[in-house]
Amino acid sequence: MLPMDFKRDIASILITCPKGLARYLENEVSDLKMNIVRSLPSAVLTTGTMFDCMKLNLTLFTAHHVLYKVLECVARTPDEMYAAIKSLPWEKIIPLNEILCITSTVKTPSIKDTRFANLRCKDAIVDRLAEKTGKRCNSGPSREGVVVHLYWQDERCMVYLDTSGETLSRRGYRKNPGEAPMQETLAAGVLRATGWLGKKDHFVNPMCGSGTLAIEAALFSLRRNAGMLRTNFGFMHYTPFVQDDLAIVKNDYKSREASKLDHAIIATDINPMALSAARENSRHAGVEAYIDFKQCDIADTPTPQGKGIVIVNPEYGIRMGSAEELQAVYKRIGDFFKQKCSGYNGFVFTGNFDLIKKIGLKSKRRIQFLSAKLECKLYEYELYTGSR
Repeated sequence: MLPMDFKRDIASILITCPKGLARYLENEVSDLKMNIVRSLPSAVLTTGTMFDCMKLNLTLFTAHHVLYKVLECVARTPDEMYAAIKSLPWEKIIPLNEILCITSTVKTPSIKDTRFANLRCKDAIVDRLAEKTGKRCNSGPSREGVVVHLYWQDERCMVYLDTSGETLSRRGYRKNPGEAPMQETLAAGVLRATGWLGKKDHFVNPMCGSGTLAIEAALFSLRRNAGMLRTNFGFMHYTPFVQDDLAIVKNDYKSREASKLDHAIIATDINPMALSAARENSRHAGVEAYIDFKQCDIADTPTPQGKGIVIVNPEYGIRMGSAEELQAVYKRIGDFFKQKCSGYNGFVFTGNFDLIKKIGLKSKRRIQFLSAKLECKLYEYELYTGSR
């Protein structure tokens, strides 16, 4: 049944994320006092209202889409799928001036081309609207309006309202991506994997590139929610949505934000263009004043006295750079760890498992991630003066 009451109608909510981040997403959902029904490799299943979906979209750092389920049925053929979807009262949920977008995950014997499944799903909704209102809404590939997601596996068919629209990794601050940037959701997951979040330790990020790690660290430190910079979400385009509800929730979140930090966040890069991009992005994120940017070689990166983490995301020699040339770079990362980072925990995120050997240190642990479709690992090093 489609949600008629934004704050009361409870349904299954599927929150998707990049593969490898589900455990961190699960922690985020639990922190919001929402029940975890099930954790999947690339998603977390919970329950709640569309109002809860709004809060999830504003809050979650490691999520991609928040999907609110409105239908689950058995469908053996496209006609059966069409009939089930058409039976829902779409005229009460989709304004006629909205653009409808259909996305899908389809693997069923009766469908050879997923585009046909998308078409039949779209037809079911548009035909229902036409019959009930006398008008047909427009459709297209843009996710800036109403987004409906079709999941069809064998005979199991489910339909969701995508309350996110565009992926939540698009926070709205990265106007200058630079070269091969780390996705925002991945950066948030990597930060959670370090165990640094919520602590008062310093954060040092040499080779910062376009600044994603440092910006996400600043947002965490200031208790600023991930989605607060975005101006558009899928949930804003459904009939039950009330703009005042969003304003009240945003004001509540803003009242909890910190105004100052008691630890340093340092981001350096030898490339002036990369550092300029990082500054610009931090400015759009509203955190430029909280990050100490410095153009310098990694060896000259300052490490304030006390405890903290130093995290480096060097080139992998796969999409950019040469693996042979990067051997010296990875060796210098190891030298920097040994010479300048005593008392810190060092981290290197890379997709090149041969180059990592040039660090010259034994890692304490290795955590697996995926960057796009590339297998990567986060290596942790405990850094001491002399021998342990």
